[in-house]
Amino acid sequence: MIVSIAYHSGFGHTTVLAEAVRDGARDAGATVHLIPVDQLTDEQWEILDASDAIVFGSPTYMGTASAAFHAFAEESSKRWFTQAWQDKLAAGFTNSGSKSGDKLNTLQFFTVLAAQHGMHWVNLGLQPGWNNSAGSEHDLNRLGFFLGAAAQTNVDEGVEAVHKADVETARHLGRRVAQTAGRLQAA
Repeated sequence: MIVSIAYHSGFGHTTVLAEAVRDGARDAGATVHLIPVDQLTDEQWEILDASDAIVFGSPTYMGTASAAFHAFAEESSKRWFTQAWQDKLAAGFTNSGSKSGDKLNTLQFFTVLAAQHGMHWVNLGLQPGWNNSAGSEHDLNRLGFFLGAAAQTNVDEGVEAVHKADVETARHLGRRVAQTAGRLQAA
């Protein structure tokens, strides 16, 4: 199984999540490639084309994915013309400074991009955490997103402040994508 993580990170917080997705997919036996979309090479486009799954990641800026990620999405239209990503798996993750921060819009942007490419979306597969009196901010999926992994990091703090529960949620997403790819390969 080959899982590629196509992501952009403006200040490093999203890189922390990308690395967690990578670690989770590796834990499940996948070969994983981290691909920063703001510096893509022809070789990296070929890696994406050869992948069984592509996980999209971007910070949420002004209610959507970053401009660098949008540029990547537009550039991916060359793959759309040939349907190069048809039937691959897709998933996504994002980070913003606010608890909600319009992260859902970014995840929805990723799902539409995947659908346009004919890809199959893998959701987070977790119930929301931290939504009852027995829960805590340390629960997986503490922010309660279903489409993908969502994280919140204060805008005035560095990468060390990415919440550990959000990192573990991203790791869970990576495992889930790789496990889903493995089940499809075995079928």
